[in-house]
Amino acid sequence: MNIDNIINHLGGTAATQILLGVGPSAVSNYRMRGAFPEYARVKIWQALKARGIHVDPETLNIPETLESSECRLTPPKPPSLLLIISGGIAAYKALELIRRSKDKGWHVQVILTKSGAEFITPLSVSALSGKKTYTDLFSLNDEAEMGHIKLARGADLVVIAPATANIIARITQGMADDLATTAVLATNAPILIAPAMNPFMWGNAATQNNVAQLQARGVRFIGPDHGDTACGEDGTGRFAETMAILEAAEQILMGRGRLMGKRVVITSGPTHEAIDGVRYIANRSSGKQGHAIAAALIRAGADVHLISGPVNLSPPVGASVTHVTTAREMLAASEAALPADVMIAAAAVADWRVADSHVSEKKIKKYAAPPQLNLTENPDILAIISRHSARPQLVIGFAAETENVASQAADKLKSKGCDWILANDVSGGADSVFGDEDNEICFITSMSQAQWPRMTKTDVAERLTAAIVKELADD
Repeated sequence: MNIDNIINHLGGTAATQILLGVGPSAVSNYRMRGAFPEYARVKIWQALKARGIHVDPETLNIPETLESSECRLTPPKPPSLLLIISGGIAAYKALELIRRSKDKGWHVQVILTKSGAEFITPLSVSALSGKKTYTDLFSLNDEAEMGHIKLARGADLVVIAPATANIIARITQGMADDLATTAVLATNAPILIAPAMNPFMWGNAATQNNVAQLQARGVRFIGPDHGDTACGEDGTGRFAETMAILEAAEQILMGRGRLMGKRVVITSGPTHEAIDGVRYIANRSSGKQGHAIAAALIRAGADVHLISGPVNLSPPVGASVTHVTTAREMLAASEAALPADVMIAAAAVADWRVADSHVSEKKIKKYAAPPQLNLTENPDILAIISRHSARPQLVIGFAAETENVASQAADKLKSKGCDWILANDVSGGADSVFGDEDNEICFITSMSQAQWPRMTKTDVAERLTAAIVKELADD
């Protein structure tokens, strides 16, 4: 086994560290022993296969035709983390997070908030990160070159750990009153938040509402954990374990770029079809699932165009957005967004609208007898895109059913001409899926059906994104 050759084909020492989750000393030990540990063989075999290098999983011997230096791959740039440390007793644990991140070969740049500096010092942070610690938005030296923009744009991932209730609230409101919040507002990188606070503060409705809003925008959370807290109370509010935070960060970093160069169009939310000047036909769709999918696709590197019906959600950072109201507007926006590699019709489009000749610009007055509404069918966006001359490679639809969910969704797959259907049971009405944070999906293709367990809409989005990555990679 030629260890050096294998490491070169994996992309170098730093890439091997990231792949195996080890530090530089471990890779040095592998070189000295002339062998990798048993647990690492499968990962290495899979990584080489992904690069088009087929080897025996037992020996990992690279074919002689690939032994020359001409075939060696340029080592990828190690990921760069922007770590924001806010106030709280858990701030001292961020030092271990820096050390472990460096062990993985990651570059770590740190912003230490004013309150965070009450618990740990910039000197201790810099000693571990090996870089300057930034603290002041109005530093003359740093801001002469727009330092907060450089920090924000140079990061592959922003990690806020620990995150207090205060910084979570300020980020939710889009405030930029210090270096940390300004950098968050200016970044286009994915964001991972590790909260740490008193259990009652975490459970407060205001904090939970802020968390829900950030999750809807595509921000990921790790923790908090349940247990004893520094304030002496028992409950959910403990800072997540260092390795759990690193694992969550690694999962996000591994997803960056998987869909780079792919364009995805996604519809989300309801449509509103006017009856008169104040009334309309609609449904209970909140748009949470569609927006979560858009956020997951952006994290995977896709160029995402979101076509959103009327919702009370902020669009994910990084998406280009077209706001529409009616089904016909949504169809026009969908066709205008083509060509694309993937189309996801997650919107709950109204099946009918009032005929144009019967829509009143003014409010229809209440009479002794209710008015007769002349309904006409709306365009079937999913079917039209599935048969479009510029049809995307992968067309995915959603089906909200109240009975015989799988069979009706399978019928819809055939009749619409799409590739996949994600079906959910909405027989519980407003208390089932609409507006909820969770979803339960039956994933249907022309070849198979799979029942996904109930999970958060963010996790549904990640699972669908992984399926899209695999489908496009296989092709």
